[in-house]
Amino acid sequence: MSRYLSSAEAAARLGVSRQTLYAYVSRGLLHAHDGETPRESRYLAADVEQLAGQRTRGRKPREVAKATLSWGLPVLESGITLIEDGCLYYRGCDAAALSESVTLEALGALLWQCPEPAAFGAAAPAAPAHLAALRAAFAGHRSEEALLPLFTAASHDDDTAQWQKSPARLAAGCGALVRLLAACLLGTAPAATPVHRQCASAWGVDEAGADLIRMALVLCADHELNASSFTARCVASTGASLRASVVGGLAALTGGRHGGATARVEALWDELAGAPPEARLRERLARGEDLPGFGHHLYPAGDVRAFGLLARTLAHHPEWQEIIDVAYGLSGQRPSVDFALVAVRRHLRLPPGAAFGMFALGRSVGWIAHALEQRAGDALIRPRAAYVGPRPEAAS
Repeated sequence: MSRYLSSAEAAARLGVSRQTLYAYVSRGLLHAHDGETPRESRYLAADVEQLAGQRTRGRKPREVAKATLSWGLPVLESGITLIEDGCLYYRGCDAAALSESVTLEALGALLWQCPEPAAFGAAAPAAPAHLAALRAAFAGHRSEEALLPLFTAASHDDDTAQWQKSPARLAAGCGALVRLLAACLLGTAPAATPVHRQCASAWGVDEAGADLIRMALVLCADHELNASSFTARCVASTGASLRASVVGGLAALTGGRHGGATARVEALWDELAGAPPEARLRERLARGEDLPGFGHHLYPAGDVRAFGLLARTLAHHPEWQEIIDVAYGLSGQRPSVDFALVAVRRHLRLPPGAAFGMFALGRSVGWIAHALEQRAGDALIRPRAAYVGPRPEAAS
């Protein structure tokens, strides 16, 4: 046997997917060595054999369940998104390549498996009369706080309810949800123009800026079973509407460990303003704090979603490249999509909260795709808990 194994060989020996193999690396269970190409790592065969032996000696069911729900083994089947060898694919198509040209609407049609004109026709959905009053109540609030209540009030269930069997009505309802979310984010009336152009118009950016927003939306569209997409699937599995799944996904996205991490990245950038980054970043690490916006379990070599966005922004801001270089030198971690979204927001001088807004607007397409797929399977997601509380006899 060769001293080293490729990613495919190591994953096969362990009986796991490549993304799980990368999760083992991120948790320190396995060490990745440089391969012949920057995107391909290799692994000592002896280390892989040792880990395989540890895994087969048997773990308690609760330990298996806990590992599965935390960057571990896949928990359900999906044909939407694949993350493998540091790349991201939407229904078998390279997401980075798609992001160079496709619109969010075209990607939505691909993920929902329906014609684009059926989902995004010429008629824009109507906003309810009470939305204006609700907007006034949330005036001045960032999108992390305002988007969820605004969208919940603006949307309705009819066209995306479980009982809706018309493919045309269902497709149009899916497109309407995305357009309503865009209107809630931008404070505009729902429109039929591509959502990235709606964003550009509302935020006052030029054609190049509009295309950068388009790229960001496409790269954020889906990311396999992240917390918000899994939430959307759980909601859909109960028989709730697709609109309810989007509401659930949006609620999960607001958390600081998910889409809300963009606010933490913004705070880090404010902390670094006007100061040499190395001293500040070193102080954070010495205090036991993390570097928000750096590192991702599924991308040991760097978040592929961040590459394209940063390629279009860093050339204009060499000081941002210095932050990235210093952070990598100290932690060995590269920028994530959260960092890249904040870079886009600051480069285009978009309003605070727009990084989260772009994340949510793009990801809404993925939430709908997951909800549709879960609905087609007609199964309730209902895992069991590993109870660790007092036994009934002890409590009595």
